Amino acid sequence: MSVNSDYYNTRPSMLVMYSASWCPDCKRSKKFLDENKILYLDIDIGKDNDAFIFVEKLTRRVRIPTMVFPDGSIMIEPANDELGRKLGIG
Repeated sequence: MSVNSDYYNTRPSMLVMYSASWCPDCKRSKKFLDENKILYLDIDIGKDNDAFIFVEKLTRRVRIPTMVFPDGSIMIEPANDELGRKLGIG
């Protein structure tokens, strides 16, 4: 995996979602983003220990999906309507 400046960054250049393949909320959020054609970087914390540690620091315990936005805001386990509002599509 190549590391770019958006990994482990609290002000990434694009939306970054920290997720896990087994997480139903992550699957729901990915589907919502994909259906609305929102570009995002997905980082699987189950395959990337540094990402796991980063999310643990952000959320005080690991809670996913954790989304980090270019404006520095963070959403943890957002509902689709919350996410839509944040992205200006809901």
